[in-house]
Amino acid sequence: MAEIVLDGIDKIYAGGVKAVDSLSLQIEDGEFMVLVGPSGCGKSTALRMIAGLEDISGGTLRIGDRIVNDLAPKDRDIAMVFQNYALYPHMTVEQNLAFGLKLRGTAKDEIKKRVAEAAKMLGLEPYLKRKPAALSGGQRQRVAMGRAIVREPQAFLMDEPLSNLDAKLRVSMRASLSQLHERLGVTTIYVTHDQVEAMTLGDRVAVLRDGKLQQVDTPKRLFDHPVNLFVAGFIGSPSMNFADAELTGETSGAFVEFAGLRLPVPADVFEAKPELADYLGRRLIVGIRPSDFEDAEHAKPEWTRVPVKAGVTEELGSEINVIFPIDAPPVAHKDTEDLASDATDGEGEDVTLPLLEEDKALWTARVNARSRVRPGQELELGIDTHRLHFFDAGTGLAVGHPDAAETARRLGVSPAVAKA
Repeated sequence: MAEIVLDGIDKIYAGGVKAVDSLSLQIEDGEFMVLVGPSGCGKSTALRMIAGLEDISGGTLRIGDRIVNDLAPKDRDIAMVFQNYALYPHMTVEQNLAFGLKLRGTAKDEIKKRVAEAAKMLGLEPYLKRKPAALSGGQRQRVAMGRAIVREPQAFLMDEPLSNLDAKLRVSMRASLSQLHERLGVTTIYVTHDQVEAMTLGDRVAVLRDGKLQQVDTPKRLFDHPVNLFVAGFIGSPSMNFADAELTGETSGAFVEFAGLRLPVPADVFEAKPELADYLGRRLIVGIRPSDFEDAEHAKPEWTRVPVKAGVTEELGSEINVIFPIDAPPVAHKDTEDLASDATDGEGEDVTLPLLEEDKALWTARVNARSRVRPGQELELGIDTHRLHFFDAGTGLAVGHPDAAETARRLGVSPAVAKA
């Protein structure tokens, strides 16, 4: 096992295209780190640079106690699992598992021992004499993982290994991956565009966009404390609702006003985010997660009530997603525009678009499955205003976030309060 440190890593292609921009990241020994972001954000390029499959244009890469910028892939003591399995079709499962060890000159008894252990760990013992064509997609992916495990490397690098599997199989394979990491404790870097996968697997998650690191933190903190509009909209499914708003009143009795609604901002929100006081009387962007709504019949008594008209309802069994229009257009900001672009490129399947209805944004509320709401009905929703999110209208940075200044520096934006 080993610590992996990326210090100001750049990747510049011919023509000056910068795929990775000053990426600095420290992956602890034994950590499961997930790199996530929309298509083209640089996550796979970063992984390939760590593997040695792409040259590093600038910066320093360290694996364990060695700087490996100029080391060949075979000398980095890492094992990579690809999206397309990359199995040898003419070999049996047993031969596929053993092949890499044979190339390295490992003793036959040691090969047999490692293959048997990996096969048992992955439930592949009944399939050792089969060839890949006789295996299901999930079984092939387990063989690909087994081939990495038998090498006993310092680190595993995984590039969207579950993306070719159907939805149900992906869920079970995620659980298997978590169990494997718990058992092996090997440093793992995992690339995906699926933020649900990222949230369920990662000890920490690094969100990338346009080659730049946006935020790295635990899944829960990314969800509860996103550093900017982009992270807030990318993490969470359905995604966060946004609106241009105005903060009025004073800290002891403030309100956020938008789309004909006037929501009280509790005093403890100002205590947690003192910088919010600078926005009194100014424009900002408010964000509300779908999970912070509830049908008023089931909401806590102290939650603020707002009337809406349900447009579409999605009954999921355990809950209902209520999609409803608000009397305001979607937020026009580079961050939200990028989220919308990703949602329509065929890969950002978990990002919900701010759809239009007569130039009105559609919001989503996640309510109790016992709600009797139906499409077209009037509905009163409760909102937990203690969990409101606020963003600077100019920079998109989260107001009051402890990492906002550092993020502003890294991304090259001014952290100044937006003018009214």
